[in-house]
Order: sequence, then C-alpha cells, then structure tokens
Amino acid sequence: MPNFSYTVEIEREDDGRWIAEIPELPGVMVYGNSKDEVTSRVEALALRVVADQIEERGQPAGDIHFATA
Repeated sequence: MPNFSYTVEIEREDDGRWIAEIPELPGVMVYGNSKDEVTSRVEALALRVVADQIEERGQPAGDIHFATA
C-alpha cells in the first residue's frame, strides 16, 4: 500500500490574506483569512485530489500525512 506524505507551505500575503499550497500536488493552493482556515482548506483539497488519484489507480491508500513547512 502506498503512503502519502505532503508538505504544506503557508505564507501571509502583503494584503493580509493567507495562502497555503502543497507543492507535490499541482494546483492544490488555497487562500483564506487565517492560518487555521488555509491549513484546513488545503488539507481538504489535497484529500480530494489524492482520493481521485487512488480511485483512478484502483488501489487502496496507505497512510496520508501532512507536515507544515
């Protein structure tokens, strides 16, 4: 079973908004009003993307881990 480990990169923009992305998953980037909000939203989006990838392969998932950089 494959294991999935992703790095969450979080920054605060000059306008005060927060941005979070997961470089290993192209297109997984979100904006929000707080660090907690973007962390939650980017992990939820990543799980949807990974679920689609797992479904396409037809293989069960292993462990999924997120680490903030």
